[in-house]
Amino acid sequence: MMNNIQLAVLLVTYYIVCTLFSFLINWLFLKFSFTLGTRNVAAVNQVRWSTNVKPAIGGISFFIIFLVSISVVGALPRADATFFDKQLIGIIASACLGFLIGLADDAYNTNPLAKFIAQLTCAFILIISDVFIPVTGHHGVDYAITVTWVVGLMNSINMLDNMDAITATTSICIISGIILIVWLSGLSDTPHYLIMLTGVLGALSGFLYFNWNPSRLYMGDTGSQFLGVFLASTSMMFIWGFKNEASPEFLQLKQFVVPMLFFIVPLIDTITVTFRRLLRKQSPFIGGKDHITHHLAYLGLSDRQVALVLLGVSLLSIPISLLYVMDIIEWNFQATLGAFVYFFTVFFIFQYLYNKGKARQANSVYLKPQV
Repeated sequence: MMNNIQLAVLLVTYYIVCTLFSFLINWLFLKFSFTLGTRNVAAVNQVRWSTNVKPAIGGISFFIIFLVSISVVGALPRADATFFDKQLIGIIASACLGFLIGLADDAYNTNPLAKFIAQLTCAFILIISDVFIPVTGHHGVDYAITVTWVVGLMNSINMLDNMDAITATTSICIISGIILIVWLSGLSDTPHYLIMLTGVLGALSGFLYFNWNPSRLYMGDTGSQFLGVFLASTSMMFIWGFKNEASPEFLQLKQFVVPMLFFIVPLIDTITVTFRRLLRKQSPFIGGKDHITHHLAYLGLSDRQVALVLLGVSLLSIPISLLYVMDIIEWNFQATLGAFVYFFTVFFIFQYLYNKGKARQANSVYLKPQV
């Protein structure tokens, strides 16, 4: 087995290789494909902030490098005879299905019900592979929470992909944090998860060059559905487990702190859009330009500034959660309460900005900044 230094060198080298490979793949896609995943102009304008039709094929590079990472995992020396463990197989299978869901949606604009059933199937694959959220200790309740998390996150990441670089930068922050948690948790003796996470991180980094405003490439549903199930599964493996196992409590607030801070941007956006659309008696599953990203733009921020604001929120929130993980902030009721106060403070700040942007748009003050 590799020691920590050897593994660190391997991961850094692999990240660089995957980033360059992702750049090359997306450059080739951009060079030779101008229609795949673009759908029609009306469909794009309904959801996308940009009115320009661009190839939505970036997600294919994520999946290619994910498959390469699986091959690399298989080539690594292992201490036992087991090639893949049950949980890893479940993550791979659900991620492959997530990719196919997105690919079908990009190519054929699939029926929402069929898409939802496929998302449920991803959640069930993970559950039967023993990848689930052990919140209460009662399997029925835990499985229901798991299904909600997987399906909700797949839709949340998809909804967040409405402006240049938002989903890519958010996912990069989340995956980087998960890698640090895996390393700090002493799981570096089983490097297959680290290789897989590092590969997807490199894929996103190479793609970001083309997705940063003004973008030339979108990830499409192919990318967002794959990322949604990948982030859901790896987060259940590594960031949902921080609780006091000796405590007799049925439900511990402590366990929600790390995932809540890691996913603060998609959670706030999804909660905001869902509740506001329901109040307007609209379906939360139909795309629109009413996300927090849009309302920040209505306030006068450029697309790049919106991306930087949300990136800043992730760069602040995830390190705070790591302070809990490393026990620099002691786990107690006051600290847990403080994390929730922080989350809802950020949430209500965005609600204030949302309302300001909405008012400015209604008063016809808004003029989209030029880049």
